[in-house]
Amino acid sequence: MAGAAAAVASGISARPAALRRPALAGRRARASVVRAAISVERGEKAYTVQKSEEIFNAAKEMMPGGVNSPVRAFKSVGGQPIVFDSVKGSRMWDVDGNEYIDYVGSWGPAIIGHADDKVIAELIETLKKGTSFGAPCVLENVLAEMVISAVPSVEMVRFVNSGTEACMGALRLVRAFTGREKIIKFKGCYHGHADSFLVKAGSGVATLGLPDSPGVPKGATTETLTAPYNDAEAVKKLFDDNKGDIAAVFLEPVVGNAGFITPQPGFLNALRDLTKQNGALLVFDEVMTGFRLAYGGAQEYFGITPDVTTLGKIIGGGLPVGAYGGRRDIMEMVAPAGPMYQAGTLSGNPLAMTAGIHTLKRLTEPGTYEYLDKITGDLVRGILDAGAKTGHEMSGGHIRGMFGVFFTGGPVHNFGDAKKSDTEKFGRFYRGMLEEGVYLAPSQFEAGFTSLAHTPQDIEKTVDAAEKVLKRI
Repeated sequence: MAGAAAAVASGISARPAALRRPALAGRRARASVVRAAISVERGEKAYTVQKSEEIFNAAKEMMPGGVNSPVRAFKSVGGQPIVFDSVKGSRMWDVDGNEYIDYVGSWGPAIIGHADDKVIAELIETLKKGTSFGAPCVLENVLAEMVISAVPSVEMVRFVNSGTEACMGALRLVRAFTGREKIIKFKGCYHGHADSFLVKAGSGVATLGLPDSPGVPKGATTETLTAPYNDAEAVKKLFDDNKGDIAAVFLEPVVGNAGFITPQPGFLNALRDLTKQNGALLVFDEVMTGFRLAYGGAQEYFGITPDVTTLGKIIGGGLPVGAYGGRRDIMEMVAPAGPMYQAGTLSGNPLAMTAGIHTLKRLTEPGTYEYLDKITGDLVRGILDAGAKTGHEMSGGHIRGMFGVFFTGGPVHNFGDAKKSDTEKFGRFYRGMLEEGVYLAPSQFEAGFTSLAHTPQDIEKTVDAAEKVLKRI
């Protein structure tokens, strides 16, 4: 009866799925025709993705799945992946001419908005000097000083080219520094696609429904221990069962790769205490949260200082970048200062450094994080209110410019809770929002992002769109 009641409340017949699906498909097709007819009647441009479909079909012949990162293929939401042509501020335009309010922000970097005029102007000046030196440049010093002054745990920093590379470097570093091999990570947390981290890794792996990745040798993951996020007792047990063997605890201080999940009160403090008590290091993966939750990242926001931090996304202002940093005594293990080897051809390249410098400068302006908090809070509250009005079980939250909404009543404290979400319903919601001109992350298991370029009008339009779509589905 509960299932039938839930089905009726959400506007779906309680008939068996085998009988229900064709009828649903027919109704949805008719609804699309009606919406198209209304658009024509009003003189509006009908929503079409024909060019996207043509380009994507050609791409599938040349690139695996037609994409260069799996979540872009829309496997978990269905429908046609969108091929984009240009971005500016809070908006994106696809190759068919459709305009969207964007809440992906290139997966986080675009915190001041896409194609910011000041950043573009500075990049043009840097381009005139060359795209890459393969040698030291003063811009590395400038961005390094900004990162060190902002992030509490960072006394020295090494720039690399991606978040994955940053986490790979940090992993090797903590093992070199402690002389231990085992690490603890959390189920649903993603730290890039290095072999040792592809264990219960959330994000793209969860989106595709893959348990882990083929091609990862057993030996690469035998030293990776996992625990549920927000479960300090499980971490304590792992330390008790592996006395003197654990090098570090890695985590996203706020999870973004299993949806948006915040730490419970006391959880981060407990990890800090447990690592100190056991001679292990605490590593915050702030590739997403760095400079987004606060200028000093999640560690400033929560007041917990790790030993090592990984960064990316925002510190490159939309260009490929990553970094890892931490206490001076730990970082001095890195070559050429110490014996732990790591290198990169394009690390510290002048374009990424320039974009990062001028993005961070903008974030120091008064009221930046208060504004992000206000618009993101209005967005999440508006969507959840729309869900309640239209009879959908939903939950969600935000911190500053990072947010998430789940199609489950919650609360969501870990990946197991997140997986209770109605992913089929999320897919229908997602496709409906595209038609209304709103671009969200194409997975229930990804966080969303706002920017300084988003206006209150953008938020209002998005909430109105959400209510329309939630009524339809």
